[in-house]
Amino acid sequence: MLSVVQRVSEAEVKIDGEITARGSMGLLLLVGVERGDCERDAELLAEKILKTRIFEDGEGKMNLSVTDIGGSIVAVPNFTLTASYRKGNRPDFMNSEAPVRAKALFEYFCTYLSEKIHTECGVFGADMKVSLCNDGPVTLVMDSRVLSRERMSMEDSNSK
Repeated sequence: MLSVVQRVSEAEVKIDGEITARGSMGLLLLVGVERGDCERDAELLAEKILKTRIFEDGEGKMNLSVTDIGGSIVAVPNFTLTASYRKGNRPDFMNSEAPVRAKALFEYFCTYLSEKIHTECGVFGADMKVSLCNDGPVTLVMDSRVLSRERMSMEDSNSK
């Protein structure tokens, strides 16, 4: 799973002019599900996002997580994150998970987050209008496969 993580002072998602998700100080997540992703990918990504310290403390240092500040999350499904742009000028989306499975994993990801922090989500497959005020700006790109490799490397070094 992939996510573009943006620190925001506010964010909202509209579908057909109606606000379907809204958050204040916290994070806006664009989330892409790649072929072969599973629940463990969703959990690894969610945990990393929840613990990443990108909010300022009293000394102005990025030392606090979204949970530390009591923030909120707006998560938006975005299959275009999985695009391959190596060949030609039209991206291909062959790395995207099949829609039924991708929707289930996105919803699992949202449920996992919502058990730990206030989370509102966009609607999978909908034409959404996303607006935000990026705070900083602070923007990170996270990949559960990178996190999985880190975990495997740590486990390998601990077993030696």
